[in-house]
Amino acid sequence: MDYLEIQGGNKLQGTVKIDGAKNAALPLIAATILAKKPLTIYNLPAVNDIFTMLTLLENLGASYTYENNQVHIDATTINNTTAIYDIVRKMRASILTLGPLLARFGICEVSLPGGCAIGQRPIDLHLKALEMMGAQIEIKQGYVIAKAPDGLRGATIVFDKITVTGTENIVMAAALAKGTSTIINAAKEPEVVQLCEVLQDAGVHIEGIGSDELVIEGTNQELINIKDFTVIPDRIEAGTYLCAGAITNSAITLEKVNHAHLVSIILKLQEMGYDFEIEKEKITIKPASRIKALKFSTTEYPGFPTDMQAQFMALSLIADGTSTIEERLFENRFMHVSELNRMGADITLNNHIATIEGNAKLYGADVMATDLRASSALVLAGLIATGTTKVHRIYHLDRGYVKLEEKLQKLGAKIKRLRE
Repeated sequence: MDYLEIQGGNKLQGTVKIDGAKNAALPLIAATILAKKPLTIYNLPAVNDIFTMLTLLENLGASYTYENNQVHIDATTINNTTAIYDIVRKMRASILTLGPLLARFGICEVSLPGGCAIGQRPIDLHLKALEMMGAQIEIKQGYVIAKAPDGLRGATIVFDKITVTGTENIVMAAALAKGTSTIINAAKEPEVVQLCEVLQDAGVHIEGIGSDELVIEGTNQELINIKDFTVIPDRIEAGTYLCAGAITNSAITLEKVNHAHLVSIILKLQEMGYDFEIEKEKITIKPASRIKALKFSTTEYPGFPTDMQAQFMALSLIADGTSTIEERLFENRFMHVSELNRMGADITLNNHIATIEGNAKLYGADVMATDLRASSALVLAGLIATGTTKVHRIYHLDRGYVKLEEKLQKLGAKIKRLRE
């Protein structure tokens, strides 16, 4: 098993290129189930979650070729509508095949995703919405068995809470339904927006893109002409590298970014004292003369993303004063706290609120990644710790970051990947 070894205390400099967004690519790959001809997706990040989704489609009967961050997919040959547990268990986003499979074939079986380290992410909102669209849903032996023999029909769906994957699943289902679907309290994340834009470009009439109310005219099970497209930049990867520059108080430049997707992250960094130079598809973070403590709560887009909470917690360790972070979205998303404390941090928890004492003196230690974003926080802490930090179980990291250690090496970090 691989781990990362980091020698802390080095300034960073240079330029890093941001890859395509994993969380945008996954629903877009699932959406190819709705396509009536093969297509090519560009700027696809070479991370494990992407290959898991491609393997799932291949298991359903699709074919693909992947090379140089682009994939050519032919989903017209799908002849199997069962997403098996052995693949789904590796990645919760596999549930995104439920909506398009049911919409296209009128029947499917998708394994329940199972547990999630950072907290409960139930799919009951997905299932309730599909039932409102006429689906018959049964849970049997760990599988969602869904049937809509006469096809799905348009419906008005009000999500009790904002759900990104729920919105994406129902948008794809509604694209092939009969009649008009209205989704109220829809997620507004850039990843949802791109899915809607790709479907709209394929001929599906969608109103309200980017808002919390979507109106979708379905095609009555007629497959759609999805055109080749390019995945948007990964705002969470970009935010993580901005934090790498911030925590080492270095000037680094990010290329291939969309700053409109990073507003909440940039504003928080500015609040802490960092300056920015923003150009088209480029952002440069500049050192702060004084790094201020901050308070924030995670919330849905366009608010501060839960996927950046761990990285900002690591950054808060060097701030001048006491910071507080409220995690509103996932009940177990503070598992990195104990690992950061092993390195010398002083972080206390009170339910869903973390209090971080700044001006910490961090020392290298053996630490263990518990989830994708927690692992990046441990890497950030290792960049400034005295001595050697070893981050274990980095298979979590590999789910969402492309060659993190190589990119950091090019910026001047002393980091390498080794085998246990």
